[in-house]
Amino acid sequence: MPASLLINTLVIIILSGAVLFLCHLARIPVIVGFLLTGIISGPQGLGLITDTASVRDLAEIGIIILLFTIGIEFSFQNLRRLKRPALMGGSLQIGLTTLAAALIAAQAGLPAGEAILIGFIFSLSSTAIVMRILQERAEIDTPHGGAVLGILVFQDLMVVPMMLLLPVLAGLGGLGIGMPLSKAVELGGILLLIFVSWKAVPWVLYQVTRTRSRELFLLTLVVIGLSIALLTYRAGLSLALGAFLAGLIISESEYSHQALSNLLPFRDVFMSIFFISVGMLLDVEFFFLSPFAVILLAFGAIAAKALFAGAASGFTGMPLRTMIIAGLCLGQVGEFSFILSESALRAGLLPQGHYQMILAASILTMLATPFLIRWAPWLAEFTAGLRFFSALNGGLVQETGKQRFPERDHLIIVGFGINGRNIAKAARKGVIPYVIIEMNPVVIREESAKGEPIFYGDATQENILEHANIGEARCIVIVINDPAAAARITWLARRINPGVYIIVRTRFLREIERLSGLGANEVIPEEFETSVEIFSRVMRNYLIPKDEIEELISEIRADQYDMLRTLSQDAATCVDFRACIPEMKLVSLRISGQSPLAGKTLAQTEMRKKYGVTLLSLVRDRDSFFNPSPDIAFQKGDVLFLAGLDKDIRDIERLIRPAGQDSARDPKPARRQDRSGEAL
Repeated sequence: MPASLLINTLVIIILSGAVLFLCHLARIPVIVGFLLTGIISGPQGLGLITDTASVRDLAEIGIIILLFTIGIEFSFQNLRRLKRPALMGGSLQIGLTTLAAALIAAQAGLPAGEAILIGFIFSLSSTAIVMRILQERAEIDTPHGGAVLGILVFQDLMVVPMMLLLPVLAGLGGLGIGMPLSKAVELGGILLLIFVSWKAVPWVLYQVTRTRSRELFLLTLVVIGLSIALLTYRAGLSLALGAFLAGLIISESEYSHQALSNLLPFRDVFMSIFFISVGMLLDVEFFFLSPFAVILLAFGAIAAKALFAGAASGFTGMPLRTMIIAGLCLGQVGEFSFILSESALRAGLLPQGHYQMILAASILTMLATPFLIRWAPWLAEFTAGLRFFSALNGGLVQETGKQRFPERDHLIIVGFGINGRNIAKAARKGVIPYVIIEMNPVVIREESAKGEPIFYGDATQENILEHANIGEARCIVIVINDPAAAARITWLARRINPGVYIIVRTRFLREIERLSGLGANEVIPEEFETSVEIFSRVMRNYLIPKDEIEELISEIRADQYDMLRTLSQDAATCVDFRACIPEMKLVSLRISGQSPLAGKTLAQTEMRKKYGVTLLSLVRDRDSFFNPSPDIAFQKGDVLFLAGLDKDIRDIERLIRPAGQDSARDPKPARRQDRSGEAL
C-alpha cells in the first residue's frame, strides 16, 4: 500500500508538471491544468492511477489546510464585518438556488426527495477554487471578495443540516426528536471547547515559542488545526469548517504570521492534489455519450447560480458591478456537493446515471471558473454601461440624497480603509474640503454619524463621480483593493475632468504602466513604496547625507521605480560608511562618576585637539544636543556620540570610563524582548 501511494504520487507530480507547462504556454489557469491532470490520469482516463481512495484522502487534507490558512489570514473582526453578506446574502443565495433547481427537477419528473437534493447540490459553490483564485488575484479584501467569502462561509455551515436531511429525503427515517437533541448537545459542547481553545491557544503557542524550536512550533500548529477540525466533524460539521475556525483562533494571536509562512508550502502541495482528485471523478466515457446534455446542464447551473448569487449580494447593499463579479465567482458547483452526491448515492436517493450527469456538469463548471473570474470585471463594466441597467445604476445613488456636494476645488477620496482614513485626517488638518466615496454600508453609517462627508456608491459609475462633483474637483485619490475598478475610475475621472490630478494606490508594480496610460498623474505601488521606505532607513543608518537620500528617492519615483530594480553601486556617493572610511568608528559612551571629564566643558577637554575625536551629539536624560557648544559642561550619566579612529576612541574611553568601571563602550542596554516576552 505505501508503495502504491508513492507510485501514484510520483505519477501525479510528473504528469501535472507536464500539463502545467503546456497550460503556461497556452496561458491557461493553473487550476484548469490540475483538473485536466486528474481527468487524464484517473481510472476513467488513461488509467495511470487506480487507487483513487488514497488520493482523495490527501485531497481532503488539502481542503483542511486551505481553510486553515484562510482562517489565519482572516480574523474574528473581519468575520463580524461579513455577518450581513453571510446571513442575508448566503441565505438568499441558497434559498433561491435550491428552490429554482428543485422546481426544475420536479418539472422533469424527478421525485420530490431527489429534486430537493439536486437543489442542495447546485446551491453550494467551491470554497477551495474560489478562495485560491481570489488569493492569487489579491481580491480577498475587495467588496466582491467580502461578499463572496461571506456567502461561502454560510454555505459551508449549511452543509450540516443538508447532510442531516438526507435520510428524510431518502425516506429512511432518522431525525427523530432524540437525534437533533443529541446533536445540539454535542454541538454546544464543541462550541464550548472552541471558546476554551480561543483563550488557551495563545498561551500554548507562547510556551512553544519559548523553546525556539521550529519543528515543535509547526507540529503544534498541525495539532491545533486537526484537533479543532476533528471536534467540529464529530459534531456533524465539516472538517474544512473546523479548520477555518482553528485558523481564526490562531489569527487572534501574535504568532499568526509565522504560522501562515510555515503552512503555505503544505497548502500549495495538498491543494494541487485536491484539484487533481476532482478531475479523476469525471467519467470521460459518460461525458462523450451525452456531451450536449452535460454542457447544457453546466451552462444552466452557472447562469442560474450567477444570477441568484449576484441578486443575493445586491440585497446586502452591493452595487451592480460587485453583484455581477460576485455572481460569476460563485457560479460553479462546489466540492461539498460531491460529498452530498456520494452520500445520496449510497442511500439510494440518487440514481447512478443522475450522479454521473451531475458530476460531469459540476466538473465543467469548475473548469470554467478561472475564466469566468478573469472575465468578470470586463463583463461587469460592459453590463453596467448598458442603457437597460441605467435605472439600477441610478438607484444606487438614492441613499446619498438629491443634491450634489457643493465643494469646488475639493479632494475626492475613493475608498475609506486605512489609507483613505489617513488621507481624510490629513485633509482635515490642512483645511482641505474633501468627499469620500465608499461601498461598505456599515462604514458609511458609522462615519456619517461622526460627521464625515461620506456617501455610498460605486465610483466606477459615472453618475457616482458626478454626484461627488468630479468636474469641479482638484484632486482624486483612489485607494481601493480592486485593480480593475481602480483602472475604470481613473479612466472615467480623466474623461469627465481632464484637469483633475489623479493619484492611484495599487498593490503591484505591474499596474503602473496601465494606470498611467489611463490618465493617472501618480501611481503609488505598495510593493515599491515599502521598499523605498526600508531603503531610505538603511541609508540613514549608514549616515548617507539626507539630501542625497531624498534625491535618490525622487529619482526612483520619477523613473516609475525602474531605478530600484537596476540600482547600481554608484547610485549614491557612498552606500557603506565603513567601506568609505574602514578605520573610522562611531560609538556611544556614558560618562561615569569617576571620569575626570565630569564637570569640565567640551572646550576644556580639548577632545578634538588632544585625542582626534569629534563629539557629534550629547544625550542628557531625555534631551539631545546635536553639535554641542564648546561651553557645554559634561555631567555624570551623559551619553556621548563620538566619531574617530579606533585607537583614538580607545584613548578617550579611558577618560570617560576609567579603570575599575564597566569596560563596555556602550551603556548596558535593557534586555530586548521578542513578541513572546522572552529575553533575547
